Amino acid sequence: MSTEPPPFGSGQSPDDDQFRKQPPPPPQGGGSPYDPPPQQPPPHGGGSQPPYGSQPPPYGGGPYGGDPYGGGQYPNDPLSGMPPLADSGKRVLARILDMILVGIVVGLLAWAFRISQYSVDSDDFAFGKSLAQETLAAVLYIAYDTYFTVKNGQTLGKRLFKLRVANLNDGSTPSVQTALIRAAVLWIPFAFCCACIWTAIAGGWSFFDKPYKQGLHDKAAKTVVVSAG
Repeated sequence: MSTEPPPFGSGQSPDDDQFRKQPPPPPQGGGSPYDPPPQQPPPHGGGSQPPYGSQPPPYGGGPYGGDPYGGGQYPNDPLSGMPPLADSGKRVLARILDMILVGIVVGLLAWAFRISQYSVDSDDFAFGKSLAQETLAAVLYIAYDTYFTVKNGQTLGKRLFKLRVANLNDGSTPSVQTALIRAAVLWIPFAFCCACIWTAIAGGWSFFDKPYKQGLHDKAAKTVVVSAG
């Protein structure tokens, strides 16, 4: 039983994570579930070359192979037993929604605390207040992303589009540390220097990445985004 405390007081231990992949059931007749499968006789009466379509990844399985759950017949594939990888277009829409929701809160708080970067005339004060607003934005975006990712892998945007973040190695919900790394890589450059340009680069990376369709923040945290429904 893990001794790691449950995230944000949720009362759920990592061992109780409903999304964590479970070991395969033992084969009939006994034996360990981790024993290698028995060798099958070569097809068509001889030869050692497997028939077309049964080769190991990347030609016979994997996240883009014939198994809709990521190549389940290949136990060495990290995506084996997991839902399909999320559509990159849906990921973009979910992220835009999250940015709008948190951006509204940032704007209201910046106005309430008079730290809006557009509210002063002095160059010196403008720089100071701009930095304060950027810091507020970074804190709120990271807190928002981390909280909901640790809770169930879904921000509000991802919940709407039926997506979730999962650990690449076992499909479980990311830990606090993993979620923090993922959020920091995405939102710190966004808040302090590159704004939408960095978000487009980090998130847009998933359109071209193979085989796991990871954004740069996913690569840093070793996570993937999968379908949740």
